Amino acid sequence: VNMYGITETTVHVSYLALDRETAASAVSSTIGVNIPDLRVYVLDDRLQPVPPGVTGEMYVAGQGVALGYLGRPDLTAGRFVADPFAHLFGESGTRMYRSGDLARRRADGALEYFG
Repeated sequence: VNMYGITETTVHVSYLALDRETAASAVSSTIGVNIPDLRVYVLDDRLQPVPPGVTGEMYVAGQGVALGYLGRPDLTAGRFVADPFAHLFGESGTRMYRSGDLARRRADGALEYFG
């Protein structure tokens, strides 16, 4: 299994089941799909989704995202931003984590990570 994780989501965000053939033929750093309690958005600088195949910044939302940084309101405000898509999932007033990492979504839905 190949996984992508960040502390702000209690480590794991996405996974990709690997077999020998997949590992040997990989031409990119594919990190798979989000785990069930999280959503991964690939967004442009206006917080709009980019089309599959286009690189954008990864944002992570859902129940597994931290509330912020303890004693660091300035850092929290810059990294945890309102989730403009929460209503699509029956949520309101939730935030998403701005990872600072670049990725693109493939046509099959898997994420390719660029750092």
